[in-house]
Amino acid sequence: MTTIVITGASSGIGAATAAHFADQGWSVAATMRRPGSGHALAAHPNITLHKLDVTEPDSIETARAEILDQHARVDVLLNNAGYALMGPFEAASPEQIEKQFNTNVFGLMHVTRAFLPHLRTRGRGVIINVSSIGGIVTFPLMSLYHASKWAVEGFSESLSFELAHVGIRVKLIEPGGTATNFDSTSMERGTGETADAYEPTQAALMANAGNEDVAASPPASVAAAIFAAATDGSARLRYAVGVDAEQLAERRGSMGGEAFVTDLRTRMFGSDGATVRS
Repeated sequence: MTTIVITGASSGIGAATAAHFADQGWSVAATMRRPGSGHALAAHPNITLHKLDVTEPDSIETARAEILDQHARVDVLLNNAGYALMGPFEAASPEQIEKQFNTNVFGLMHVTRAFLPHLRTRGRGVIINVSSIGGIVTFPLMSLYHASKWAVEGFSESLSFELAHVGIRVKLIEPGGTATNFDSTSMERGTGETADAYEPTQAALMANAGNEDVAASPPASVAAAIFAAATDGSARLRYAVGVDAEQLAERRGSMGGEAFVTDLRTRMFGSDGATVRS
């Protein structure tokens, strides 16, 4: 049976993707920090649950050994675990900055490194990394999240070249707004004492938020895109998911980086695009 390993499968995109692949007859190793028999995914006959915290190397190694013992082979690795740190860069603590990169970047790298020998020895496989449209474009007050996702983009693109000759394809999934718990349990805010100094920026963003208002995509649509990336047999690298992601990617590509940034600044901060002051 074809097998996929999924990190961050407890909810949202990860849970939807686990269910989607299992319903298609795949064997799914769904990993999460706190698995339990009561989790909804545990009831599916094609899904096994495994404890894996991407920020703990020992946890990764234990999960890898357990998964390969139970499933014999892995065909696809989906690095989905991640969260967003939001707020002014100045207000983020060193611990918050480190946590953002340990989860979104270094954790993804450690999990990839753990399964690479198996995939390379088999001479085939797909590594799919969940990035974000935030790995292509940026918005104010999310500098650290964007930095982590741009790192994932660069890592994945370069990795796709070096793994091609050993039969492993690398894919990037770039969702736009998605109807998950991203704004609650998957988001953290920098709350340092300097946060208030950036209140005018926040106010300007809220005043112009309607200019970019697009309905969020359901997790199932992202799961379907991930399934397509895993099974289309192509060398395609990037998959934008959602109307907003597709529009932003197309706009940046057609306008060029500098013009796109100028245009987005105007859309967010008003007609003059000037520095916001109270």
